[in-house]
Amino acid sequence: MAETLKIKVTVAGRVYPLRVKNANEEQGMRKAATKINELVSNFEKNYAVSDKQDVLAMCALQFASLIEIKAINKEEDMTEAIEKINKLNVLIDEHLNK
Repeated sequence: MAETLKIKVTVAGRVYPLRVKNANEEQGMRKAATKINELVSNFEKNYAVSDKQDVLAMCALQFASLIEIKAINKEEDMTEAIEKINKLNVLIDEHLNK
């Protein structure tokens, strides 16, 4: 069985022990925790939120929406690429049939 690393990250003032597979995963977890903490701080400064759970829910929504927006954009890019490829195929077919 692969050895795991034990790390601790702090999110919104609470420490969470985690196990990660490698240094890259550790770095990713630490960067994510840093981004969450920055967003928590930002929400607490800019909104009258008294409950950490509400702030964390707002953070989760922010990150989840970014992922969904990227997925939508990727899908739109893929559709556009397929349309361009189909147009190129038509042009190639027309040229070959001359």
